[in-house]
Amino acid sequence: MRKTILALVLALSATPAFAQEKTFELKISHWVPASHPLQKALEDWGAAVEKASGGTIKYKVYPAQQLGKAFDHYDMARDGIADVTYVNPGYQPGRFPIIGAGELPFLMSDAKGGSEALDAWYRKYADKEMKDVKFCLAFIHSPSSFHTRTKKIVVPDDVKGMKIRPAHATMANFVTLLGGTNVQSSAPEVRDIIERGVADGVTFPWGSLVLFGVDKVTKYHMDAPLYVTTFVFVMNKDKYNQMSDMQKKAIDDNCNTEAAGRVGGPWGRFEDAGVAKVKAEEGHEVYTLTPDQLALWKKASEPLVNTWADGVKKTGVDPDAAMADLKATLAKYNALTQ
Repeated sequence: MRKTILALVLALSATPAFAQEKTFELKISHWVPASHPLQKALEDWGAAVEKASGGTIKYKVYPAQQLGKAFDHYDMARDGIADVTYVNPGYQPGRFPIIGAGELPFLMSDAKGGSEALDAWYRKYADKEMKDVKFCLAFIHSPSSFHTRTKKIVVPDDVKGMKIRPAHATMANFVTLLGGTNVQSSAPEVRDIIERGVADGVTFPWGSLVLFGVDKVTKYHMDAPLYVTTFVFVMNKDKYNQMSDMQKKAIDDNCNTEAAGRVGGPWGRFEDAGVAKVKAEEGHEVYTLTPDQLALWKKASEPLVNTWADGVKKTGVDPDAAMADLKATLAKYNALTQ
C-alpha cells in the first residue's frame, strides 16, 4: 500500500503544472473580412498563446463583425461580449485622446517600426485611458492618403465642399478644417457609401482599398504618406483575472512590443502591395505630389497638433512631453517621417 501511495505522489508531482489548469477558450473578435491579413495575425496570436499555456488557453477568431459592430469593439471587450478585440480608437472621437498622437499627419513612415514605436510609447498611458480593459498591444497600418471618385485632390483647398469618409477622428478634424464634410462609417461600409454618392472619397490604406472593393468606386488616388491609423488589441479584464499566473504569463508574453511588430509588419507589406495593384487597374490615376504641394499639406495640418494637445491636457498628461517622447521612440525604431 505504501508503495502504491508513493507511486501516486510521484506521478502527481511529475505532472506538468498546466495539466491542472482550468481551460479557457478565448472569443477573439474583429470587424474586417476573414481574407484580411488581420485574420491570420489574430490566429497566429491565439496559437502562440495556446502553445505558451500548454494548451490550456484555446481560441476562436470571429471576423467580419460577427459578434458586434466595428465601433463597439472596445466596449465588447470591456463587457465580455468578446474576450479579445481589435479596436480603432479613432472611431470614437475624444474618448482616447492620448493615442490620437499616432493619427497626426506626416509623423510615421513605416508600419513595422511605427507599430513597435507606438506600442512602446503608449504603454505608459494605456492604463490611464483604457483602464476598463487589459491593454495588449498597439500597432498601425502603412501610411496612406485620399482616394476619390470624381474629383482629384492635389492641394488642401481641393477638399473644400467634398464629402469625405475619414479614417479616424484626426482625419475627420482635418477634413472639417479644410472645408469638407465628414461622412462617418466603418471600413466595411465604405464602398457602399461612395457608390451611393453619400461620400465623394475616403482616406484608406492601399491593400484594403482593393480588399474592400473600394477601388471599384474610386478613380483618383493620392500617393503620399499623409496619415496612419492606430489600432489596439484589448482583453476583457475579468477573463484575464480568472487565469492562473502561468496562463497570465502566456498572455503577457504575447502582449508586448515585439508582438506589435509581428502584427504591424505583415499588414504593412499587404497594404504597400496595394499601390501596384491599383496602378495596374484600368481607369485609375495614381499621382504623387510635388515638394511645394506636400509643403502645403504639412502647413495645413499644423493646427491638428494643437487640437490633439488640448484633448490630452484634459487627461492630466503633458502633451509636449508626450509628443517629444513619441518622436524619440519613432526615431529609435527608424519610423519617424523626415
